[in-house]
Amino acid sequence: MRIEEVKKSERKKGRFLVKLENGDLLRVTEEELVRFGLRAGMELDGETLEALRASARTSSARVAAANIIGSRALSKKELTRRLVKKGSEEADAQAAADWLEDIGAVNDAAYAASLVRHYGGKGYGPARVREELRRRGVDRELWDEAMEEMPDPAEILDRLIRKRRQGDLSDPGERRRTCDALLRRGFGWSEVRAAMGRYAEMVEDD
Repeated sequence: MRIEEVKKSERKKGRFLVKLENGDLLRVTEEELVRFGLRAGMELDGETLEALRASARTSSARVAAANIIGSRALSKKELTRRLVKKGSEEADAQAAADWLEDIGAVNDAAYAASLVRHYGGKGYGPARVREELRRRGVDRELWDEAMEEMPDPAEILDRLIRKRRQGDLSDPGERRRTCDALLRRGFGWSEVRAAMGRYAEMVEDD
């Protein structure tokens, strides 16, 4: 396969466009340009062309991965899914995610801990927080350590119940609605019942 043209990309710094005689356009890095000795008029045999295509796919996936992770933290699985959704091959997406993990740009343990702190701080219970970890692709083996960052559920519940003091919690209907709301937030029934008991004692003391 003959190379018709090699030129710098006007949109991406450090990128080069390699136009082949069949009309295909390969986006390569300067490193690939040098490594493969790419130039206009060069003939590429089948093996070299396939190696170049594979290298270009890997580079593209890495660039896309770095751009994605630069805007917000994600787990490896989330990042891989996004890359595939954007058009990367599964293997290239996984390799790019592995590469970012190797250089420390992706850290599932730190990400899991930050999720626990975030959702715990927003007043969600352990079950809801674990569901977020699952939904965001954090491996289950990292959950226990991450959950150590969880604020005390009892303190969260006491705070949430105090916020509902404008409702008359002596009313059975209001108590039921409050309990249901707390259960939906991911707290266990025993935790909710204990918190409601603490609140009732506090009201009696007042």
